[in-house]
Amino acid sequence: MTTMVHLFGGSATTAERAKELLGGKGSNLAEMASIGLPVPPGFTITTEVCTAYYANGESYPAGLAEEVVNGIVHIEGITGKKFGDATNPLLVSVRSGARVSMPGMMDTVLNLGLNDDTVKGLADASGDARFAWDSYRRFIQMYADVVMGLDHAEFEEALEVAKEDKGFFLDTEMSAEDWQKLVAEYQAIVERETGAPFPQEPRDQLWGAIGAVFESWESDRAKVYRRLNSIPAEWGTAVNVQAMVFGNMGDTSATGVAFTRDPATGERAWYGEWLINAQGEDVVAGIRTPQYLTKAARERAGAKPLSMEEAMPETFTELGNVFDTLENHYRDMQDIEFTVERGVLWMLQTRSGKRTAKAALKIAVDMAAEGLISEEEAVLRVDPSALDQLLHPTLDPKAPRDVLTKGLPASPGAASGKIMFDADSTEQAAAKGEAVILVRVETSPEDIHGMHAAKGILTARGGMTSHAAVVARGMGRPCVSGAGGLAIDNNAKVLRIGDRVLNEGDIITLDGGTGEVMAGEVPTLLPELVGDFGTLMTWADKVRRMKVRTNAETPADAQVARDFGAEGIGLCRTEHMFFDADRITAVREMILAEDEAGRRTALAKLLPEQRKDFAGIFGVMAGLPVTIRLLDPPLHEFLPTREEDFATVAAAAGVAVEKLKARANELHEFNPMLGHRGCRLGVTYPEIYEMQARAIFEAACDIAEQSGAAPIPEVMIPLVASRREFDLMKAVVDEAAQAVFAEKGRTLDYLVGTMIELPRAALMAGEIADAAEFFSFGTNDLTQTTIGISRDDAGRFLTQYVDKGIFLTDPFVSIDVEGVGQLIEIATERGRQTRPNIKLGICGEHGGDAPSIHFCEQTGLDYVSASPYRVPIARLAAAQSALKNR
Repeated sequence: MTTMVHLFGGSATTAERAKELLGGKGSNLAEMASIGLPVPPGFTITTEVCTAYYANGESYPAGLAEEVVNGIVHIEGITGKKFGDATNPLLVSVRSGARVSMPGMMDTVLNLGLNDDTVKGLADASGDARFAWDSYRRFIQMYADVVMGLDHAEFEEALEVAKEDKGFFLDTEMSAEDWQKLVAEYQAIVERETGAPFPQEPRDQLWGAIGAVFESWESDRAKVYRRLNSIPAEWGTAVNVQAMVFGNMGDTSATGVAFTRDPATGERAWYGEWLINAQGEDVVAGIRTPQYLTKAARERAGAKPLSMEEAMPETFTELGNVFDTLENHYRDMQDIEFTVERGVLWMLQTRSGKRTAKAALKIAVDMAAEGLISEEEAVLRVDPSALDQLLHPTLDPKAPRDVLTKGLPASPGAASGKIMFDADSTEQAAAKGEAVILVRVETSPEDIHGMHAAKGILTARGGMTSHAAVVARGMGRPCVSGAGGLAIDNNAKVLRIGDRVLNEGDIITLDGGTGEVMAGEVPTLLPELVGDFGTLMTWADKVRRMKVRTNAETPADAQVARDFGAEGIGLCRTEHMFFDADRITAVREMILAEDEAGRRTALAKLLPEQRKDFAGIFGVMAGLPVTIRLLDPPLHEFLPTREEDFATVAAAAGVAVEKLKARANELHEFNPMLGHRGCRLGVTYPEIYEMQARAIFEAACDIAEQSGAAPIPEVMIPLVASRREFDLMKAVVDEAAQAVFAEKGRTLDYLVGTMIELPRAALMAGEIADAAEFFSFGTNDLTQTTIGISRDDAGRFLTQYVDKGIFLTDPFVSIDVEGVGQLIEIATERGRQTRPNIKLGICGEHGGDAPSIHFCEQTGLDYVSASPYRVPIARLAAAQSALKNR
């Protein structure tokens, strides 16, 4: 490290590598100051200090203290105030600032520098004793919570009791004397809980706050957020120390949060909330109900309190000019925090605003139309995973709705689920596959894991920029906030809305677009992906190199995928067809047969059903490639376990029940995932693959005859580990194809290839490619067999592995590039050396994951295959990867 503290404000200049060193907040503060916007002066302690802090046993690097002192001197020189001075005190805020926005995840301390002496100096200097003591009580509560680890609820309770004693409803009704008494009570709470008085030395306070910000980088909530958003732990956070400006200095002061465009819809209209005589935490924490920024928004909502546009027209005009400056400068929609101190506007933050998928699409397309960005930049602006918000059903407007109450439409979308009142219960229920709505008075950063697990979020308090609203929009969860009609009893697990009483586990539905909360489950409709979505996807397809296919086993799924732009099927898992209730008995009869003749008798019953399956899929995908994986899972998965099932199979096969049970026992395996499955079944019982191949080619010929558009079957041999296995199975497929072509009097193009899902297959790819015409990387099993972890059981410990940095992300969600990725690269290189035109793709769940798709683009694969509803995600991610890889 060289410079550990970077200054902003005055003549200070923006640092090189600003975002890496200063974090998003610090770099943007410096940049706003450098383009002449009104930014209170300050300094930023770099992210490198955070990294060094943890690398050195939570101790600061040598020389940091001197640089921090210089930073304070810099602020003092511009403001004319002195840190710790009893007559003209400088107060500062201490805030975190990671490279990427992590709203609410890390800690902030405001009004730092106040003590029993400086509060009097602040009162005299400002001429407002009420403001000074209000700021002091805020500081004590925030510092005690963030730095000292005390429960903020004790302070909240003391405040509520003080207001009740006075008969007050609002904090603003409290007088200077009232606040002074509360400060004494707050100090007594601190001394009672810690055994020591509240710290009075401002420099001790400053280092306590700096340490708290660094410590918050490794808090449980920050770790969860990093894991959910793939943010590396080694990035660290910066610390921003900035001169305080005050929105709580009377009716000519205010604070607010604003967006340069609507973050829910993307409409080009200023959007935000503000409060007169308040500090920023009052708005974002939902402590007071905020007012609307614009007159139009106030009128639409039917609200009475004046908007900022009406109450402070001159300052509002100045703020609007800042909006235009920032949006033109950053060429993106901005999320802004501001304060008005006695009529003077100050900018406290700007960042690219979090937005819904609908808003992201509209903003990107509109900005391209406005000439702010190019079409290619527009493609890069939309997070592919965010499209998931648009790709699922919405509430049917014609369906009856039992509306319980209405709150603010904080994050659009719709969700139904069981009521849960805390984050832990929500996470536990979701892990069991239950749909859950998290219901809270207001959410806090500690609720992050429950918010992620929930299908939707409902809060009784908070506005459109509250913690719940901002985080829900970023996660793509429907959210209704500020539903004031809710009475929540967390202890009794009861929700009361008027005379209606709902218990934990009762089902409700949220409409995040209207703010409505409904009893029961409301039917949904499929989305219509036109307009901005269609425009952006057209631009994406212009630059995309890789093809995008789908994983589908039914005509319905295939049609959904084709409607979403799928260019074929990359994985059709035939075992899913075998489980059909109409044919499972014949499957079991085939498995339990003692000889080939018995198996062929059962397979003859399955042939017409398989032919019908493939014909349905080929009909949807006529003219496109369809990769069909021959039977893969271990046979025990199909076997009966209940007495009545054994009786049914025995009757169909004409054998005794006891004989079937004995056969089932013979087939039992201790580790079936590594046992008699995949091509090993075909080697042992080639008649199974023969039947499937015949069904494939008969169906393909029939569809070609009917539609005139011949499908392109790609027959995939699973779990191959050697060239010899593949040769044996390819011969079975080719023989079946030639027999069918002779019978039908026509031929079709087809390929025979394999799924690379074993490390040995990847290493032997050059030899296997001499016979195989395509490789499809089965990344689910390749991950399991490479790292020796079962994806079905790993949930018990993988979270800890990610938290401890063993894996950056869950390797079953995003490809383990260092390990599994290296095997894919080896197989790709060796396969192409042998067969330069070999077709290469992936078909595991990673095919819909944007970072995995980026790896596939860099490796030069021909296509990815994703589940039907993730096809648009894959199309956009593939386009972005192509642009980034140029």
